[in-house]
Amino acid sequence: MQTDWTLIEGSPIPLGVSYNPIVKAYNVALYSNHAAKVSLLLYAEGEYELPKYTIVLNPLINKSQRVWHCYLKESEIPEAAYYAFQVDGPVNIEEPYWHAFNPKKVLLDPYTKAIFFPPEFSRLAACDGLSNAGKAALGCLRSLKDAAAPFDWQNDKPVRHTDNLIIYEMHVKGFTRRANAGVPVGQEGTFAGVIAKIPYLKDLGITAVELMPVFQFDPQENNYWGYMPLGFFIPHLAYSSDKTPGGAMREFKTMVRELHKAGIEVILDVVFNHTVEGGKGGPVYHFKGIDNSTYYLLKHTPNDPYLNYSGTGNTLRTDHPATQQFIMDCLRYWVTEMHVDGFRFDLASVFSRTSDGKVGDTPIFAQLAADPVLSSVRMIAEPWDAVDVYQLGRAFPGVTWLQWNGKFRDDVRQFVKSDAGFVGALIQRLYGSDDLFPGDTFHAYHSYQSVNYINSHDGFTLYDTVAYNSKHNQANGHNNTDGHEPNLSWNCGIEGDMGVSEAVMQLRQRQAKNFFTLLMLSNGTPMFVAGDEFLHTQNGNNNAYNQDNETSWLNWNRLDQFSGFHQFIVALIRFRKEQDGISRSRFWRNDVRWYGINGQPDFQPSSRSLAFSLKLSSGKTLYVMINAYWEGLPFVIQEPGPWSRIINTYLASGEDILKEGTETITHSDYWVGERSIVVLLSNH
Repeated sequence: MQTDWTLIEGSPIPLGVSYNPIVKAYNVALYSNHAAKVSLLLYAEGEYELPKYTIVLNPLINKSQRVWHCYLKESEIPEAAYYAFQVDGPVNIEEPYWHAFNPKKVLLDPYTKAIFFPPEFSRLAACDGLSNAGKAALGCLRSLKDAAAPFDWQNDKPVRHTDNLIIYEMHVKGFTRRANAGVPVGQEGTFAGVIAKIPYLKDLGITAVELMPVFQFDPQENNYWGYMPLGFFIPHLAYSSDKTPGGAMREFKTMVRELHKAGIEVILDVVFNHTVEGGKGGPVYHFKGIDNSTYYLLKHTPNDPYLNYSGTGNTLRTDHPATQQFIMDCLRYWVTEMHVDGFRFDLASVFSRTSDGKVGDTPIFAQLAADPVLSSVRMIAEPWDAVDVYQLGRAFPGVTWLQWNGKFRDDVRQFVKSDAGFVGALIQRLYGSDDLFPGDTFHAYHSYQSVNYINSHDGFTLYDTVAYNSKHNQANGHNNTDGHEPNLSWNCGIEGDMGVSEAVMQLRQRQAKNFFTLLMLSNGTPMFVAGDEFLHTQNGNNNAYNQDNETSWLNWNRLDQFSGFHQFIVALIRFRKEQDGISRSRFWRNDVRWYGINGQPDFQPSSRSLAFSLKLSSGKTLYVMINAYWEGLPFVIQEPGPWSRIINTYLASGEDILKEGTETITHSDYWVGERSIVVLLSNH
């Protein structure tokens, strides 16, 4: 058995385990700065407690600087099907909590491309100091052959939208898990289920899906959302209808290919601020046992050694070169091998944390910008962390990244629910938030960098924003103490749906249409959550992270129940895409004029109305009248007509949005009903 460092085809071996079908051999490489002993464990099919082969790596032969490695011919390990590591290292007498080496623990390769959970897999067994043999997740050797096999991409090309980018945030399982989703039996809640709904997505008009985490996560961690990653290079096995070896990878690739054929970008929500291993009492799956002080931010408190800027127990040490390489390798893999078009980074401000936990200069942003693969893909930040860093706008170090604009969400919610004093804030958000993304010649930010949204997975759905004043998270098991406050919501007169009147339901739908209209008329990149287009509800739960049930699974019966609302959304999205110049690379500048009911805008705290005109690239002009007051108001159109009325959210379905030329307005006086928006279009 040859265990020295070997080059395949003259190239350095990447970290992890790679299979070369030409020479029928495996290369194994593991980074550990402080390890004193590394053993490679190889398991036979059906034998998960005792390894069939144990290869103790000799540091004089199998170690190059900080990388432990070996080269294995397949013929020398004929019964090997799975693999793992055992790692031992020094106990730092001065700072013993810096290291978490435990030679009893069976450790997963963090670079593994395929994972296997044995029948006795146990999260609890990874949490104590005892052996977890037979109960640990293992890497799959044989599936590496499937990963190396060619996939028929059918000339697939990246998809990149510009001014017509409309992002649809989606949970893969929740999107089609219910029986009423209308996907083939056996495909519910899977990548194949997403493929089956592509015609629906095309009809809706969205141009990008932003998939909530699809990296393999711990099946016993009770986290439905998936924000606790375990296997960073692996599609979550439960999201695949194909249960054969390599099936999840093939099904994911097929989904990406088919979405691309439909002109839809694929953006992955990725988590590189923390891992599933949690704090001191959390499981030891990989990084902790491989090299704790390399991969995590630590502090000088032995009983609570992990800095926790993620709210989940640990924080990745992203200013360390090994962690940076891991992140870069992972992102490149998903672009080059899986063909994804971009990434949304959860709690991206953690990338700004240095090894002492302070905010400082970290090189990963420059690395991403300079990388020949990653510099051309879409990067979206959630520009804050869970503790005290809020970098929305020019404070965020990724100067070319798009950013989730939480100020847009909050200001628009408060204006629409008639809070006083938000006219100026609404102007700022509609214009593209140049207070956050300044478009002057020095800063030169672009308006599209603002990802405008009313709702995301984290918080109320759109319907719950207009149906609940307070969160109702009792089902989560935390006595309703979890979840974001305040919600800046308004229930339109009654909490929830019990005993709700028809008048209240009409008001809720009108408010929801107002939200969507402002979202689609704003300069920037709009995003909304799957199901909001037919008023999906989570019954007031604003933190359904552990609700793997009908609370979170989309109820497609509501597509019929609120068909008129859905038709409005489809037409509204089409209207935005047809009117070239609503969304643009730069700000509206001299093409926009702001008005009030009759003349200049009213910025008094009592004002809850606004109007504006916008010259479009086609030569047409939009005129928008917005009334968030609880009584109708007489607007005077400040520019000459004639006008074609497009939108009036006060009107019933079928009349609330019309094609251009259906209804002509020639007079200047226009009554805008309470809590409603009117949109006009002219040819001058």
